[in-house]
Amino acid sequence: MTAVPALDPSYVQLLETIRRDEKVARALEIALEEVDRAMEEQIELCEIEAPTFAEEKRAVRVAELMRAYGLTDVVTDPIGNVVGRRPGRNPEGPVLALGAHMDSVFPAGTDVKVRREGKIFRAPGIGDNCSGLRALLQILRMFEITGIETEGDILFVGTVGEEGLGDIRGSKALFDGSRRIDGFIAIDSTDVGRVLCGATGSHRWRLTVEGAGGHSYADFGKVPSAIHAICRAGAKMANFRVPSDPKTTYTIGTVKGGTTVNSIAARASVEVDMRSVSNEELLALEAKILEAFEEGVREENEFWGVTDDALRLRLVKEAIGNRPAGMRPDDCPVLQSARAAQKSLGIELTKYMCSSTDANAPMSLGIPSTCLCSGGKGVNAHTTKEYFEMVDTHLGPQLVFLTTCLLVGADGSAPKLPRR
Repeated sequence: MTAVPALDPSYVQLLETIRRDEKVARALEIALEEVDRAMEEQIELCEIEAPTFAEEKRAVRVAELMRAYGLTDVVTDPIGNVVGRRPGRNPEGPVLALGAHMDSVFPAGTDVKVRREGKIFRAPGIGDNCSGLRALLQILRMFEITGIETEGDILFVGTVGEEGLGDIRGSKALFDGSRRIDGFIAIDSTDVGRVLCGATGSHRWRLTVEGAGGHSYADFGKVPSAIHAICRAGAKMANFRVPSDPKTTYTIGTVKGGTTVNSIAARASVEVDMRSVSNEELLALEAKILEAFEEGVREENEFWGVTDDALRLRLVKEAIGNRPAGMRPDDCPVLQSARAAQKSLGIELTKYMCSSTDANAPMSLGIPSTCLCSGGKGVNAHTTKEYFEMVDTHLGPQLVFLTTCLLVGADGSAPKLPRR
């Protein structure tokens, strides 16, 4: 776990004052009283399949629920995010966005029917991230039922494309400059003891080598092999040393190519994943890896003395993922507010770390951001054996709710989140 900085006592003191407000106290009670209702909603949303790039049906239901719970300004933006605004009473107040991604890693046709076994609920996507959507909607009800007025606006957002090759496209669109957003909290995963202080960036490439190919015996020595070029490049890459601090990683995740065992491959392709919490290290590693594949192709062509352009191998580079990295300073108001809310609720901070979430986009831009969790216990995420255990599910909404109250101000308190 990253070293934990001191908690500013002013956040703790202000939150103690906020919690004495009758409406705030009532809102916390509502989260506990509505755990069964919220769980039913989590189940309902899970049973609406929402593969990355095909979230429309789930998005329609999320928008309906936002309107049903009191938001009058709900839109689906051009990329597919559902955005509902709860206006504050001060036009000059800060704008905080709360976001939970709507997509799952599972393809269309996956059986997403939820099976209940006591307090355990089994279905692909039940935890990641229908649990986050459950928490998002519960927080909205907590504000609306109690009528709490905030100084700043709150945006309730269901994002698209957080998973895999979705490349956090919904979050990137949210922060493309078309809206003023001063802070962001992603709601993802379930462990309320976790606070993200940084974003692990990732760059992903599909690198394809193409050539003429030929017969393994008759054309040997006449044409170079696409697979051999990939192997040459992979051997170079496998010997790269990268820093452990900031943690930086790389891997060839997939290898495809060739047609038969007795053919010189005309085509081969790999998908490469590289990650770091430092954009500088990430870019440096990316440059080295791309050069290794250029060299692999060049060496394979030169080894066989191939000069005919019709026979020479060529490298095709396709960027398939770009999640920017970013770190938040110790005094970031979103981090300080989240930790004060944990302390107030008696939640132990067990993970102060970096990960890859919808918070990557705003963190990379220097916007106060973090990712907090929904409560409950998610197990086997990203597998068809995924399940969710309904235990302390109220803590997620309570945690994000209190953090939000600190940041945008609740019933007269001054907001901790500055305007950008």
